[in-house]
Amino acid sequence: MAPQTDERTEPDAAAEPATPTAIPLVEPRDGVPAPLVAADELTAAIAALRQGTGPVAVDAERASGYRYGQRAYLVQLRRVGVGTILVDPVALPDLGELGDAIEDVEWVLHAATQDLPCLAERGMRPRRLFDTELAGRLLGYARVGLGSIIEEVLGFTLEKGHSAADWSTRPLPEPWLRYAALDVELLIELRDHLAGELDEQGKRAWAEEEFAGIVAAPPAPARVEPWRRTSGLHRVRKRRQLAVVRSLWEARDAMARRRDTAPGRVLPDAAIVEAALAAPANEAELLGVSMFNGRSQRRHVSTWYAAVASGLRLPEDELPDLKALHDGPPPARSWPERDPDAAVRLAAARAAVAALAEERRLPTENLLAPDAVRRLAWSPPDPLDAAAVAAVLRGHGAREWQIAQTVDALTEAMTATRLPSETAAG
Repeated sequence: MAPQTDERTEPDAAAEPATPTAIPLVEPRDGVPAPLVAADELTAAIAALRQGTGPVAVDAERASGYRYGQRAYLVQLRRVGVGTILVDPVALPDLGELGDAIEDVEWVLHAATQDLPCLAERGMRPRRLFDTELAGRLLGYARVGLGSIIEEVLGFTLEKGHSAADWSTRPLPEPWLRYAALDVELLIELRDHLAGELDEQGKRAWAEEEFAGIVAAPPAPARVEPWRRTSGLHRVRKRRQLAVVRSLWEARDAMARRRDTAPGRVLPDAAIVEAALAAPANEAELLGVSMFNGRSQRRHVSTWYAAVASGLRLPEDELPDLKALHDGPPPARSWPERDPDAAVRLAAARAAVAALAEERRLPTENLLAPDAVRRLAWSPPDPLDAAAVAAVLRGHGAREWQIAQTVDALTEAMTATRLPSETAAG
């Protein structure tokens, strides 16, 4: 900013220019298209997409919090020469032909890892993509939500009021369809702008490696002991109580799957934890537990109590462990007592990665996954040199660009923490 002068304080001085106000984006430029629900409509849309040019913007809406699982309930696409297409995957569940039509085209998605699984379930898989959310992270944007980054980059505001709606609703209300269409309205323009910035910052190769990794990633494996994600589980401190949590969680999951309802709507996590802590001796006592005296829970009390009783009767040798199973190092907070040297290595490694991330203007976790840093510090290679550190990072899933950016600093940082006797022995 130029230095302030006396003239600027005079009453007749020109006012300083105001910050430009973002323009609300309230209507798609081509109007709100009706969702495709018939096979012939889909065939015509596929033909049109094949004739379009450039990348294709892709998005999907799920019914998280309402339905069981993460299925797509609306698919949105936009391509130059075609406009926006909305597809109803309830009426048209097999979108394999649609996926085939655009599989060789670059897909533009925002937070791709959220949508790709539900799109793959419908038969749509990209061969290459551009993730605008991840690009924003690599470029150092402070806020990378779709609405935030479109406002900062393109100067438009998006209305996000329907992001948590029940997209399994039929028919879909017109305001929801407008919202869905607007989500892909500017994705290609956003992609082009961010791609230019990646080139300017010398990060295009980083992004392309990240995008290729997302495309090549296998489906996520099933969670081990998923019941341990129950909210409030930290209050449960006995193995038999954990057995009740597990048994109730499994009973709830089975019922939610049958009813195609989000598990939390069948029975809240808080109710599961309260029942485990109370250890009721019969159905009447269970109904006396907070959150079990409503009409819905009374209707299913026999199911819930059977689950509670199963956990309470479980033999000692079948009770779950207090701590979750894991194949990695222990929580870092325990390192100073369990392995002080490892704690020192971790502090040095974290500081090195944080300094590099600040210098390169991107979040620390995008420069190198914190889990890879922890694993390296807990079990450093011997000899502790750059080649060995690179091999460890590679084994823990680091990309080649991440290794190239961090390996020397990590090797130097952890070597500096070694005792003189250790260095001499090495």
